[in-house]
Amino acid sequence: MSPAEEEKGLPLPQRWPRASKFALSACAAAVAELVTFPLDLTKTRLQIQGEAAVRRDGAAAGQAAPYRGMLRTAAGIVQEEGLGKLWQGATPAIYRHIVYSGVRMVAYEHLRDSVLCRAEDKTFPLWKAVAGGMSAGAIGQFFASPTDLVKVQMQMEGKRKLEGKPLRFRGVHHAFLKILSEGGIRGLWAGWVPNVQRAALVNMGDLTTYDTVKHFLLRNTPLVDNSVTHSVSSVCSGLVAAVLGTPADVVKTRIMNQPRDKQGRGLLYKSSMDCLIQTVQGEGFMSLYKGFIPTWMRMAPWSLVFWLTYEQIRRICGVSPF
Repeated sequence: MSPAEEEKGLPLPQRWPRASKFALSACAAAVAELVTFPLDLTKTRLQIQGEAAVRRDGAAAGQAAPYRGMLRTAAGIVQEEGLGKLWQGATPAIYRHIVYSGVRMVAYEHLRDSVLCRAEDKTFPLWKAVAGGMSAGAIGQFFASPTDLVKVQMQMEGKRKLEGKPLRFRGVHHAFLKILSEGGIRGLWAGWVPNVQRAALVNMGDLTTYDTVKHFLLRNTPLVDNSVTHSVSSVCSGLVAAVLGTPADVVKTRIMNQPRDKQGRGLLYKSSMDCLIQTVQGEGFMSLYKGFIPTWMRMAPWSLVFWLTYEQIRRICGVSPF
């Protein structure tokens, strides 16, 4: 049998390992996103609430909403906009995770196994895991940034309707086309710098923590590579990712949601650093952790659902454990 015929006889994951891992991680991410999306919407609304630059600008001075906590914000969305609005923006969020999770998982495994060279006994120094996690997250988020921009802006449509403002988008594809027509290709990457910064920090928490904790447990405890180990590792990764990523997430959300001129330039913030400074000066340091509770409450179950689904799909498809 020729090598070509032997290759054709191999299972799909062995013939196209990276493409298969991309598809498997995208499926697991889509499941996790649908389950936890209402918390993401609540988090986004909280991050916009009380924005100092908007108050100073005066455009919405008479329309400022009262401060609400996580539960009141979620309940308010249901009461004022309807239960289905808790999933407003879910479609671009799933698009985003197909790209983002697929790229970051493939990139991390490639960096870990081929570039940074994990040892045969599965040991991987923490500094290498940090470098791999941050790099993979930044690469994945750069490619997924346009879908993240659409998701954030669509999540705010319900609030605009309640404020008596006209809706900006009729749907996901209209949002893409409108952003493209108003700001060009660069407009689709508005806010990509804080987006990539956030993703690097989140994945330093998520990928690095999950990989490190999982293999630490396998080497130093009686636990085996099963759902218990995956659950413990994912809970740890969700907490660390939320702590590291929330400040950058607040900045990213505000830059993406700000009004823009005809050239696509932001009217409230000049850059992510300007947004950071204005936010801290106008609202205090802890404003960088607006939405932390729903962020953490989302990241913990998101990580749990994602990693459990991903590991099980890999096992079912005959792909080696992460």
